[in-house]
Amino acid sequence: MADYLYLIPLLPLIGFLINGLLIGRLPKPVISLVGCGSIGLSLVLSLFAFFELRSLPEASRLIEQVLFTWVPAGSFHVNIAYLLDPLSAVMILVVTGVGFLIHVYSVGYMAHDPGYGRYFAYLNLFTFSMLTLVLADNYLLMFVGWEGVGLCSYLLIGFWFEKQSASDAGKKAFIVNRIGDFGFLLGMFIIFWQVGSLDFTVVMASAPTAFVAGGGLITAACLLMFVGATGKSAQIPLYVWLPDAMEGPTPVSALIHAATMVTAGVYMIARSSALFIMAPDALMVVAIVGAATALFAATIGLVQNDIKRVLAYSTVSQLGYMFLACGVAAFSAGIFHLMTHAFFKALLFLGAGSVIHAMSNEQDIRKMGGLKKHLPITYWTFLLACLAIAGIPGFSGFFSKDEILWKALSSNHGHLLLYVVGLVTALLTAFYMFRLLYLTFHGNERMDEHTKHHLHESPKMMTVPLMVLAVLSVIGGYVGMPHVLGATNYFEHWLAPIMASETGHGGEAATDLHMSGAGNTTLELGLMFLAVALIVCAILYARHLYLNKPEIATRLRERFSGLHTVLYNKYFVDEIYGAVIVRPLIYGSVFLWKVVDVVMIDGLANGFARVGQDMAELFKYAQSGRVRGYATVFVAGVVVLVGYLVMR
Repeated sequence: MADYLYLIPLLPLIGFLINGLLIGRLPKPVISLVGCGSIGLSLVLSLFAFFELRSLPEASRLIEQVLFTWVPAGSFHVNIAYLLDPLSAVMILVVTGVGFLIHVYSVGYMAHDPGYGRYFAYLNLFTFSMLTLVLADNYLLMFVGWEGVGLCSYLLIGFWFEKQSASDAGKKAFIVNRIGDFGFLLGMFIIFWQVGSLDFTVVMASAPTAFVAGGGLITAACLLMFVGATGKSAQIPLYVWLPDAMEGPTPVSALIHAATMVTAGVYMIARSSALFIMAPDALMVVAIVGAATALFAATIGLVQNDIKRVLAYSTVSQLGYMFLACGVAAFSAGIFHLMTHAFFKALLFLGAGSVIHAMSNEQDIRKMGGLKKHLPITYWTFLLACLAIAGIPGFSGFFSKDEILWKALSSNHGHLLLYVVGLVTALLTAFYMFRLLYLTFHGNERMDEHTKHHLHESPKMMTVPLMVLAVLSVIGGYVGMPHVLGATNYFEHWLAPIMASETGHGGEAATDLHMSGAGNTTLELGLMFLAVALIVCAILYARHLYLNKPEIATRLRERFSGLHTVLYNKYFVDEIYGAVIVRPLIYGSVFLWKVVDVVMIDGLANGFARVGQDMAELFKYAQSGRVRGYATVFVAGVVVLVGYLVMR
């Protein structure tokens, strides 16, 4: 496999080139075959790579392929090279697996779109960029993929650029991410300055001697890289682009939110675990920002009425969970939740796409209701995804979310407050997801008669990916069953050799609860039971408010209208950014344009030009072309000169 690793990202790139260069010339079946087939082949190769890696001894699970030297500069060399280890193996399976299902779903969803070929070209390019990001063996090549997914997000979010809202959302995503990317670049500069290399293996091995643990330099490098992660993975304060990303086609939202762009920041932090474990202050910032983002976004999701916007804020919240895990040095738990979240969040978005498809592009859940009988496959798969994200036992989200909650309390970097925030977020998640389910699929039908008449289940090209993702949403978490249940956490064991701990060896940080093993077990089981009980109560309360007694929900909204307004308008963060940052920049730019550029610079340059022009206007009369005039002037000049000499 070491000789063919490059084919995993190359195949989607070939798909992009074929569909991109031949836009308008290929029939849709060929476009579909190229677009889906390239990802499907990458998935097959990823599976082969995974099993080959798994067959190696645990300490030797690393496959590297160097294609050529990219940047030779003295002693500094950067290669175009790919690295397959347990972490990148998980990521390529998630990207190609979930990405392939989204590509297949897109064949049905985008069947009648005039930009069909362009869409699949962009989708292939997006997948290529993400695979480059996760397979890169150095920070610089990772940054190429990092920027690639940023470009593709701009192209796909603004895919329907005829709509002003779509083009604005694409620009917003692009600009906000450039802010974060600047921080990532500065962090890379510090690493190179101190280590002299950007290769992951060299940096991680040299970090303990190149940096002082807890020192200002390593802390600055980690915080700057985290700034990049807050942009790419939509954390406070750079999360504002992700809710607007729903302006793109729904499968694009699924790809961005589940398998590609937003997971890049979490992956980068986990890949750099050896650096972050040396910077406890940076870890604390990561944990606090992650917890704050998780709770903040969950409260906004409580009152949103656009089906995709609810899911968008859910993604922001779940990403906060992943950063919370990384911030308490539970890097494996963060990647575990990244994987399970990819399954159920892709399913939720594709299920929402099925609903929108049936509802003639209507996205307001207040105009839905009673869709369960019209869309049975969509309903049951959507229900399974809701159970998974809520953390109901037996579903994938339960195992990953419980692991994060336990680590938030028990890790050396954890804290009771972080656990409480995580638990409250879990309750809010269960509540707003089942609010979404009940308002969309249950109760009275609130759509107009024309829409009701055309309600139908989506074609198999769309429902089959839903069913596959539903299965993964149920069973996907069993590879990471917690030790407290008497099982082996295979996922944590798989990642242990490459995840840094406080001792500098593989494995997660130990707990600091000073009690016996039995006491730990009792506490963990008790907290697990408490979380499940509270989550079930939240689900039942959502059912009571939005299914059994909807008038109570109306009264509560009226009674707390001020709070509802704040939450519905997303705490007015976009308006605050507009007033404090965006408009001053616009006004400053207009001033520089109209005053400094036009009046001062152009005025000065044009003034000199006008002086020269005026002088030329005067002197042009001396060049009349008439000999008689020249002779007259000459004689007059001689007379004046002689008179001057005589008078002198």
